[in-house]
Amino acid sequence: MSKQKVIVLAVTVQGLSVSETARRYGVSRQWVHELLDRHRAGGLPAVEPRSRRPKSNPRATGAGIAERILGLRNELTAAGLDAGPVTIAWHLERENLRAPSTSTIRRILHAAGLITPEPKKRPKASLHRFEAHQPNETWQSDFTHWALADGTDTEILNFLDDHSRYLLACTAYRPVTVSAVVATFLSCAAEYGLPASTLTDNGMVYTTRLAGGKGGRNAFEHQLHALGITQKNGSPNHPQTRGKIERFHQTLKRWLTGQPRAHTLQDLNEQLGKFRHIYNHERPHRALDRSTPADAYTATPKAAPAVARQGDHWRQRIDRVDRFGKLTLRHAGRLHHIGIGRVHAGKHVLMLIHDTDVTISDTATGEIIRELTIDPTRDYQPRQRKTPRSEDRGVFVNDDSTHP
Repeated sequence: MSKQKVIVLAVTVQGLSVSETARRYGVSRQWVHELLDRHRAGGLPAVEPRSRRPKSNPRATGAGIAERILGLRNELTAAGLDAGPVTIAWHLERENLRAPSTSTIRRILHAAGLITPEPKKRPKASLHRFEAHQPNETWQSDFTHWALADGTDTEILNFLDDHSRYLLACTAYRPVTVSAVVATFLSCAAEYGLPASTLTDNGMVYTTRLAGGKGGRNAFEHQLHALGITQKNGSPNHPQTRGKIERFHQTLKRWLTGQPRAHTLQDLNEQLGKFRHIYNHERPHRALDRSTPADAYTATPKAAPAVARQGDHWRQRIDRVDRFGKLTLRHAGRLHHIGIGRVHAGKHVLMLIHDTDVTISDTATGEIIRELTIDPTRDYQPRQRKTPRSEDRGVFVNDDSTHP
């Protein structure tokens, strides 16, 4: 029995006075009179403790906001995008709505049965996360597999800025080759400037250092070396080194799962272009304090290679060696012919041009076929070797059987 009922019964049944009852039970006379008034109006049940909750709360989440929170949850989930409380709050602010705290959003989602309990995760304190201090300080790159509607396998090549998580490139190939990596890298560099370093795994499209020392650098390694860009490779079988882009692949595939399955490579690349815009400009990132990658990428001055000169003229092009073993290249308005050798006739090659320096590699294998510096005074650029004659050291002798 509650104390309030005992007080009322002491007066109404035992016959104690209001003053005696107040003294005996340590309450005020006004409180005893209030309890008696409640008893007269509604009997003993009316004297039970009442809720102190206010009848209204001006800061309570309105029904309209709660409904929009649930709507955003469903819309984002259906689109394959993140739909947690932080992301929902960001979208509410973008719609000029007053966003409640993330804990309030979480309670609304939980009450609607939209929160799926997750197993206990590894504590964040146990992780040692590396993050570049500036945009373009490190570009991470990797590719992942995705099937078309008919089951055809494709490979999606991505370049991601480590500092801002800005998605520099997201392109599907069948399959990813050294040439595709170089072409995509140069396209990114032409638009965003040269990075100070790159971070990739040890796949053959990125490095040949684990290939037993055969063949030297591939075209991607050579290009980075020529531009003074530091190349970093993760330890074999240790994907945590490239954790950002590995986690990014989960985000990408979750979004693709929410879209109609592409039928062609072109269809898939159109979807990837749409995703890239959403990821960079319309999706807040938890690691960026709810900023978008585009905002983070432009907020800080960009890093650059230590020795390379930004703004140098460099380009890439894919060509085919003619039947005489030669290529043509226009430099400073003049056409030059480059000797490659008849053994390479008919091959498709990738030409990396940095001012007058040219590197030519096989598009199929990434093998460097020839490196040269264009002589602007000569039409034909022959293959040359030093003749090891003691009486004429340093003399260059033409060793190109393709040129008369």
